Amino acid sequence: RRFHISFINPNIMTEGRSNDTNNGTSNGNGKSAGPTRRSAIPLKPVVKDYAWGIRGMDSRVARYALESGTLKEVDPDTPYAELWIGTHHKGPALLESGESLKDAVGAELPFLFKVLSAGKALSIQAHPDKDKAQKLHSENPNAYGDANHKPEMAIALTPFEAMCGFRRLEEIAVLLKKHPEFAACISEEAKLAVFLSSNEESQKEALQKLFSSFMSCPREISERNLQLLLVRLQAEQSQFHPHPHDEPAWERKCGRAILRLAQQFPGDAGAMAPLFLNYLLMAPGESFFMAANEPHAYVAGEIIECMACSDNVVRAGLTPKFKDVPNLVDMLTYTMGGPSIDAGAPSNGDSRILRYTPPVSEFEVMMLTCNPGEELVFENPGVPAVLIILEGSGKLDGELVRPGRAHYYPANAPPMVFSLSDTRRGPMKVAVAHKNCHIDRPTAFNKEGSSTAGSRGLSVPSSPLPYLGLAPTFSPQVAASLQPPVLSQPKEADKLEAAD
Repeated sequence: RRFHISFINPNIMTEGRSNDTNNGTSNGNGKSAGPTRRSAIPLKPVVKDYAWGIRGMDSRVARYALESGTLKEVDPDTPYAELWIGTHHKGPALLESGESLKDAVGAELPFLFKVLSAGKALSIQAHPDKDKAQKLHSENPNAYGDANHKPEMAIALTPFEAMCGFRRLEEIAVLLKKHPEFAACISEEAKLAVFLSSNEESQKEALQKLFSSFMSCPREISERNLQLLLVRLQAEQSQFHPHPHDEPAWERKCGRAILRLAQQFPGDAGAMAPLFLNYLLMAPGESFFMAANEPHAYVAGEIIECMACSDNVVRAGLTPKFKDVPNLVDMLTYTMGGPSIDAGAPSNGDSRILRYTPPVSEFEVMMLTCNPGEELVFENPGVPAVLIILEGSGKLDGELVRPGRAHYYPANAPPMVFSLSDTRRGPMKVAVAHKNCHIDRPTAFNKEGSSTAGSRGLSVPSSPLPYLGLAPTFSPQVAASLQPPVLSQPKEADKLEAAD
């Protein structure tokens, strides 16, 4: 066995156990954590079930909650949706002793760490900035339970689908022409603004008019046109489906997404959201960052999610929950393009530790991979952290850990030592979240912060016009933006489209 002695601290000495095989540590307040000391202390997360979750043991959230002791048994009919690891008052995690994580840390963590299992789409939503959050909380504390902002980062654990950010106006213009049912839900003023916008200011105004008009469309009109659109799309997807080369891939994705959303939320006009929001398909290990006031909706798949410590959500569609359309229309930034796709960056040159760092101070995520026969030492970042075992059974400081085990890692604890037997057939993967220690070196960016951010080298989707053989009918400034981007090699998730 390996002894990792990095420093001597009276707070972490074991009492009468000088030859203990585990590293000693305190729980963050200098309190004793028991006769056997660990660098990381087991946690019990909080499980949440929502209608959009995945049912029973098919849900990663359910399996993790069962392994961590949060659940005693799994109900096959319950949609297990989220696993919370943090100090937020709506779901505070507990140490194995029963002490709250907040008491162990001595303060609120600035972030909330989650695992999400989405079996169907979440609502069309955005999260407020700090000023807006304070205003919403003061006006409606029942719907908005805290006054904090909620920037967030999602890291895919499985192939993951999401709608994020507004499409470029060139794409929306094409879709308005192609789908008269969609156009019938938009006012003439908004459609005119879409076709005539010529600069950044007018483009934002056009997007706001389009979104506001769609969300305020009378229900009988939107429902009737949605049904007409579904009938036509179903026919096109069956006997009248055009040759694949006659229809761009992004249009096929639109049609399929609308049919799926309409099946999940019958009669909800929000099923047409793929016609004005970017539709993304991400591979495991890829991530994106969503800043405040950006529209998005997760569609399907399982992810890790880390965010500022808040639960504020302003919703407008695809949900039975409280909808706040006026505030959502008012708060959005109305910038075009999807988020940058980030695959992480090696930490200190070690490719086994990937760093996912957003441009906000509250959090960052480290993804650790310990291969069979290896030992991986994770140095203490100097701030309180939480972690969860994602895949593979191995050892943490000499103790067996399995997927779903969550831990608290105090700021003054010795390095964590992960090890995996060479008889194992696959790696052990671990996710660690803590306050952002690399904010000067982000791996993800705001859309307005960089036009070529992200590991894929794309922050906005390409225009559909070159694929359609159409000449631009827009201003010279907009036409100049239609240069084909330099694409990287397709990820594994992109190959899944044929099987969709």
